This record gives sequence, structure tokens and C-alpha cells, in this order.
Amino acid sequence: MKKILGYFLTPVFYLAFGLNLGVFHPVQVICYNLWGYSAHKRSVEILNFLLIKSLALLGSSIRFEGFEKLPVNRPLIIIANHQSMFDIPPIAWGFRRQHPKFISKKELGHGIPSISYNLRKGGSILIDRNDPQQAVVEIENLGKKIEEHNYSAVIFPEGTRSRNGKVKKFKVRGIHTLLESAPSSLIVPFVIDGNYKLQENGPFPLGVGSKLTYTVLDPFELSGLSAEEVAEKSEFQIKKHLGQI
Repeated sequence: MKKILGYFLTPVFYLAFGLNLGVFHPVQVICYNLWGYSAHKRSVEILNFLLIKSLALLGSSIRFEGFEKLPVNRPLIIIANHQSMFDIPPIAWGFRRQHPKFISKKELGHGIPSISYNLRKGGSILIDRNDPQQAVVEIENLGKKIEEHNYSAVIFPEGTRSRNGKVKKFKVRGIHTLLESAPSSLIVPFVIDGNYKLQENGPFPLGVGSKLTYTVLDPFELSGLSAEEVAEKSEFQIKKHLGQI
């Protein structure tokens, strides 16, 4: 029954999602060029709020948990599992006070209304997966930026989406580079739960009636931990929260 409903509700969702992206692209351009970073950031916050709300058109329930644990006066490294292309809006909205910056593949930097512009102008970085040295340099620069401005960096150490919700082995390299260039950062494990259900059938029809939960786990200090230990601890906590251990 839910799959049948998906055939009717998915076009409505995509229409709303696409309209938001289309409308907010020129809004972002105007805000950025006339009033700078703060105005642009505010426009992106509103966009992400509306993108999250559009999931209600699929009958999704959405819950944010644990965000009261977050400080706003120090750099954060947010280590998250990755389930869907819809993971970004809840992170961008939930961590909006912490100025989240993303590590994205360079292909996303062009051709997607609103999203590509925000990646290029909002302080995130675009990496070439075929050029490891370029990726390292960009991640180093991101680390220095969050260290200087008390922003946050978001990293998906699995490297790709998990289509069944099972957390994959975390890769260490990106975490290592961020830790070296932003040594005062607080580590924030972050759990995305349920987003994979939206695309269980692929892009059409989308899942209907999914329970989507976004949870900040207990942040922890580096305290001499290596990148490997940070990755292992974050992976363990996320898997435990999801009941995968």
C-alpha cells in the first residue's frame, strides 16, 4: 500500500523540492552579492528548513535529538553516517548555529540549483576523488577555516551512502587531515536514522511514512586520541545507537 501511495506522492514531493531549489537559487545570489556571508547563510537556513518540511509530503515524521549538547563558541568536527542524498538538509538546519561546512565531490559544484551555488559560496569544499593530493589540501584549508572562525566541518567517513542503513567501515584519512588542521575541535558523532528508507525503491517511488531521526550523540574531546581512535569510537557509538552492535 505504501509503495502505491509513493507513486502518487513522489511527484508532489519532487515538485515542492524542485521549486524550493529553483526559487532560492536567485535569492542566494542576491543575498550573497548584496549583503555577504550572513545574509547568504540565512537564506540557506530557510531553504533547508523548507526542504525538510517538504518530506512531510511523503508522510515522513521528523525528529531532532541532542542538539542542546552543542557549544557555539568552538570548532566542531561532525562525524556522521551517510544514508541518502537527503542527509544534507537536516544537518545544515540542525547545526545552523555552528556554521556547518561540507566536504563534497567536485561534481556537485555545478548544475544543481541552489545546492551547487551554496557549496561554492557558503564555505564548503569540493574535492576531486581522483586527485588525493587536491583533496588533502582542500580538507586542510577547511580545517584551518573552522579552527579560525569556530565553524564546524561535516564528514561522512563511510565515503559513500549506505543503501540499506548498515554503517560501513569508517575511513580515517579525511578525519586525520581535519584533526591536524583543527586541533582544538570537539568531536561530534551524529546519527542519521531512516533516510535510507526514502530511497529503498530508488528515486521513484520514494518511501512513504518513514520515521526520520537525527541525533547528536555525546561529543568528546580529542585528549590525545589518534585519528584511528576517533574514527573507531565514532563508528562504534553510531552503530550502537542504531542497534547494529
